[in-house]
Amino acid sequence: QVQLMEFGGDSVQAGGSLRLSCAASGSFHCMAWFRQPAGKEREGVASIYSDGETDYADSVKGRFTISQDTAKNTLFLEMHNLKPEDTALYYCAADQRYLCTAGMQAAGMSYWGKGTLVSVSS
Repeated sequence: QVQLMEFGGDSVQAGGSLRLSCAASGSFHCMAWFRQPAGKEREGVASIYSDGETDYADSVKGRFTISQDTAKNTLFLEMHNLKPEDTALYYCAADQRYLCTAGMQAAGMSYWGKGTLVSVSS
């Protein structure tokens, strides 16, 4: 049974930084971070393919960095210069798909964690 578990969500002030982690029970071609602000749809934030290629939503480019430790099946999201609009429930997602971009629809990912809350105050 595939399991994904996120860690690292917290409440920070604008301009602060956080590092999210996601422990996966296996390896996948495509892993990604999505987020869902209250009352809004889930959106892709960043993705990473098994060859290391990454992609980011325009709203986080230059501020967020996705990476993975393949030996430990762990996914990371470094977030800097956080803004109030980054406030959301952040989800780790995984799939064996070959097309892996930050613009992916949430419905295209097979496996999900339960989410970790990031709250940014102004």
